[in-house]
Amino acid sequence: MAEKKAGKLEITQIRSGLGRPGKHRRTLEALGFRKHQQTRVHDDNPAIRGMIEQVKHLVEVREVDG
Repeated sequence: MAEKKAGKLEITQIRSGLGRPGKHRRTLEALGFRKHQQTRVHDDNPAIRGMIEQVKHLVEVREVDG
């Protein structure tokens, strides 16, 4: 049986967290963003997908081969 490899997600912050609810700012911090326009690579898992869903209007997501 073929093994499915967990992919990676490249997440880029495209909008500022300023003026957003605290929950959104804390989610950006939890994803590892410190500055606007930063890019982070995370494993593709339900926890990360949930965080992305919270701030989908502030980030851009791309799937990359990991």
